[in-house]
Amino acid sequence: MVASRSARERKAAAEAGPLAQVRIDLGDDDQFVYKIRCTRCTVRDGVSWSAWRRGEDNGYMAAMDRWTFHLVEKHPGADAPCLTYVDAAQQRLEERRSR
Repeated sequence: MVASRSARERKAAAEAGPLAQVRIDLGDDDQFVYKIRCTRCTVRDGVSWSAWRRGEDNGYMAAMDRWTFHLVEKHPGADAPCLTYVDAAQQRLEERRSR
C-alpha cells in the first residue's frame, strides 16, 4: 500500500522535529518534491533556509540528510528524531563525493 502525500508529509515532519516546516509538493514530472524549511534561519531578505529535493533517487532521504546537517551545524542543541541517522547521512555524503 502506497502512503498518501499527507501521510508522507506527517512522517517527514515528525522525523524533522519542531524546528522544521515540511511540505511535499508535486513537481512538473508528477514526482514528489520534499521541502523542509527552518523556522529560525533566514538566508536573505527574510527568506527561510530550506532544503528541497525531488522524489527521484529517494528525495526524502536527500532532503532529510541536508536538514540533518543543517541541524547539526546551526542548531547543535536541537532535538529531532532524524539526528539518530546523522552517521548514515555522513556516510551517504562521502559515497556521493567519492563517485
